Amino acid sequence: MVEIVKDKSKVSVNYTGTLDDGTVFDTSEGREPITFVVGEHQVIKGFEDGVLGMKLNEEKTIHIPKEEAYGPRIEQLMQKVPKDKFPSNIPLKKGIVLSIKDPHGHTFNAAIADIDDSSITLDLNHPLAGKDLNFKLKVVKIE
Repeated sequence: MVEIVKDKSKVSVNYTGTLDDGTVFDTSEGREPITFVVGEHQVIKGFEDGVLGMKLNEEKTIHIPKEEAYGPRIEQLMQKVPKDKFPSNIPLKKGIVLSIKDPHGHTFNAAIADIDDSSITLDLNHPLAGKDLNFKLKVVKIE
């Protein structure tokens, strides 16, 4: 078994992710740890960089600036769509996240940011875009 996390190591990590105000946005607590290969961009850059050099069962807390997480919020990803383009069976409420297909068949999430009489504003940014992230990490397996 490998003793230290290096590039191309397959690692399993228990984690708790928080925003700077302490809000927990994700955790592996009560679930399986996240498993990924370092250097293959399966997780955000700051998370990959954070586990490099860690030893088995080592714990640490890392801070990831938004540029190494989900990037800044992009105003052009706020899109107004006419209300009549939405099927009547979709509940139109601010904050709801919809799964949308583009013309090429790719599926992505969009949150309803605003609703007015004739249109709906969709936010296509990742929910964590524009936010610095903190993670408490524990490496539980290295291969």
